[in-house]
Amino acid sequence: MELGGRIKQYRSEREWSQEQLAERCGVSRQTVSNWENEKSYPDVRSLLLLGDAFGVSLDELIKGDVEVMSERVRNDDAKTYKHAQLLGLLGLLGMIIVGTLLFELVSPALGGVFLGAAAMCVFMAFHRAESIKKDNDVQTYREVLAFLNGKALDGEEKQKELQSRKKLKAAEIITAVQGVVILLVGAGVVLWQVLK
Repeated sequence: MELGGRIKQYRSEREWSQEQLAERCGVSRQTVSNWENEKSYPDVRSLLLLGDAFGVSLDELIKGDVEVMSERVRNDDAKTYKHAQLLGLLGLLGMIIVGTLLFELVSPALGGVFLGAAAMCVFMAFHRAESIKKDNDVQTYREVLAFLNGKALDGEEKQKELQSRKKLKAAEIITAVQGVVILLVGAGVVLWQVLK
């Protein structure tokens, strides 16, 4: 981040020692050293005191750092998204292979318990991935790919993707309705067979 260098620059311009700046901010000299060497980041109170001490606005003091922090959060979210997707896929694979083997070779009860636990893990992993997509406002494949590569779509591309989202939402509704119809028909067939 750029704040450490900026603090050091402002302090040097005023010919203050780290100890003098520490006294003005009510912190230790080591804390100022940690800020300047970017080992720690000042809390909000300290940022306000630094701005007052240097006679600069908070915006001027942290300029650039907000963009850097946003980029870092975005990159961390992309990594977490990838890990959640991978965990979900591995869970599905485990359910298919290990669950089937346990169910068939060891015990149906043990297989059932494993499948239930694995299903919960898969659900949680995919739910986490979906939460990250929602938090970062990415829904379509193009948006997800741009997000994973640390990029954002420009205005025109974003508008196209917003149109795609509407089509996607309509397809999701149609699929949900079809699923409910299939479920109801299946339940009706089972009920008819039972009552026959």
